[in-house]
Amino acid sequence: IMTDTQSIDNFDRIYFVGAGGIGMAALVRYFLSLGKRVAGYDRTRTKLTDELTDEGALISYEDTMDAVPDGFRDPETTLVVYTPAIPHGNVPLSFFRDRGFCIMKRSQVLGLITRGSKSLCFSGTHGKTTTSSMAAHIMHCAGPGCNAFLGGILRNYNSNLLLSATSPYTVIEADEYDRSFHTLTPHIAVVTATDPDHLDIYGTEEAYLESFAHFTELIAPGGALIK
Repeated sequence: IMTDTQSIDNFDRIYFVGAGGIGMAALVRYFLSLGKRVAGYDRTRTKLTDELTDEGALISYEDTMDAVPDGFRDPETTLVVYTPAIPHGNVPLSFFRDRGFCIMKRSQVLGLITRGSKSLCFSGTHGKTTTSSMAAHIMHCAGPGCNAFLGGILRNYNSNLLLSATSPYTVIEADEYDRSFHTLTPHIAVVTATDPDHLDIYGTEEAYLESFAHFTELIAPGGALIK
């Protein structure tokens, strides 16, 4: 596992296992914006995967190695990003694991990207997409700008990714599924609601609430909690 954002720059190619997920799609677009070569797999073709293809990503829908482009089979040049929603037995993911590729969860990559910024992290059982999208739009229009990785398509921009070359701020939808938000270092942490959810992961309401408590403990010195 990499320890800083500079390490991502060592990879020319990024392969996404589960590329069509709304959160993954924002990272696909982010790496395309950096000039990286991007490919990936998803089970189902959708309007979003078609858009990613139009933007330059090579997306396949077959759970076979034949669908992985030859240029993405070198562990020295390819970083693999996956979502926990992908079955453990997925063929490309198994191939990458067996051959020593650098493999990271989406949340880990997002944590690395945002660690050097002032991150506004919006968590909660519900309301994350709405509040993070509103904040990103306000910051984009009101002056400071931001880099925003969102869990929904903003109608104003027809995208779930906003970019700024100069802003020190990042807006993130902080997902509690699989404890993904524990990879983040919030400057400002927002908790919209904590109604028990994802009990297949957490088991009990107590464990679910403890996960949010740990998230708030990750706030950077000088930061703030809004709930």
